[in-house]
Amino acid sequence: MSDTHHSFGKNGLTATVSAHGAELTSLRTTSGQDLLWNAGPAWKRHSPVLFPIVGKPPEDTTLNGQPVTLTQHGFARDMTFRWLERTETGCVLELEDTPETWQLFPAAFRLHLIYRMEETGLHVGYVLTNPAEDRTLHASLGAHPAFMWPVKPDAGHDAHRLTFEADEVDHIRRISPEGLLPEAVASPIHDRILPLQDSLFEADAIIMLDARSKAVDFTGPDGSGLRVRWDGFKDLGIWTKPGASFLCIEPWYGYATPVGFAGDFSEKPGLLHLQPGESWEAFWSVEPI
Repeated sequence: MSDTHHSFGKNGLTATVSAHGAELTSLRTTSGQDLLWNAGPAWKRHSPVLFPIVGKPPEDTTLNGQPVTLTQHGFARDMTFRWLERTETGCVLELEDTPETWQLFPAAFRLHLIYRMEETGLHVGYVLTNPAEDRTLHASLGAHPAFMWPVKPDAGHDAHRLTFEADEVDHIRRISPEGLLPEAVASPIHDRILPLQDSLFEADAIIMLDARSKAVDFTGPDGSGLRVRWDGFKDLGIWTKPGASFLCIEPWYGYATPVGFAGDFSEKPGLLHLQPGESWEAFWSVEPI
């Protein structure tokens, strides 16, 4: 059994997870169709774990009186997790704070990633625990899976759509290199449908704060595609690089630092605040439809 990767499957799907970043690196049907992006030159990741921040930290911020020196989306995606369990239908991985992480983010944490293949598709669970005895854990956690776009190779980008489970609000938010922009922008989602095209992402990601939906269908011209569900996460990002062959559907708890925010990291908008001994759980799942 490999120390670096674990593959598993059930009911016509196979998945591979890497210990590096606890990252899902492959999701494939038994007919050979790749559902997950291949980490090609356009973006060299598949499905990174965003922790302990979504986006970038405020400039010169501190936490518990010590500096926070995180890069974008935090360090979990670039650290090696420990295998806790590996079976024919899934795996569990763990990351805990170390002297190295304290240099970047001075806080205790324990993060579990739980992958399991269910009857209809892949379930990805997250359990974040604050093991400290006397300090609140202030953090964000986000998923960032990149799915093949087009879903099937014989369709164009513009022939695809997202169909949301619920009626969403009439505005979205955008980001700049400086952070989350304050202005609300008219939503391109109408009657729960977002017709997909590259031009939507020329201004970077579509950001939906406090998204109402907990599921979205990503489908091509024949109506087939993927259904992505989530729970525990509050916010949603949708992103690609214009012209690239992937679409990221990203449930988050947290979002980019608002432009102009300055202060202690614990006051950054959108964070989880876990009391000593408290745990938070969330998941996302994907199934062919």
